[in-house]
Amino acid sequence: MKPSVLILCTGNSCRSHLAEGILRAAAGDLVEVHSAGSKPAGYVHPKAIQVMREIGLDISTHTSKHMTDFLMRRVTTVITVCGYADQACPIYPGQVNRHHWRFDDPAHATGSEEEVLTEFRRVRDEIRKVFEAYAAGLREGRHLA
Repeated sequence: MKPSVLILCTGNSCRSHLAEGILRAAAGDLVEVHSAGSKPAGYVHPKAIQVMREIGLDISTHTSKHMTDFLMRRVTTVITVCGYADQACPIYPGQVNRHHWRFDDPAHATGSEEEVLTEFRRVRDEIRKVFEAYAAGLREGRHLA
């Protein structure tokens, strides 16, 4: 059984799905990766799906879930990607690690279509940098999942 990583955000519509898709691609052979929210939006943002496709990752089948859906599951590591989820995060059975890496919410971006997409790409790229480094640490044994 692989260690489980749960990525939490408030709405579970953007940041947590970007991180889930990136970490699954980078280390899905080492860890089971899920995402959830403290107040799930009920959908995955279409622009999050779009910008992930641009880097060859498909998150179109992801669904928005509530963090309590995981309370009866063994979760080794919880990673929060927004401030509210960090404050609302419960302790999960088997939880060994907790990380908080805050990212801006691209769903709040304003401006033209291209300006909003630019913000989604910026946040995606920041998340990618952090989560690919985390995956590299898992591969090298520097992190416990």
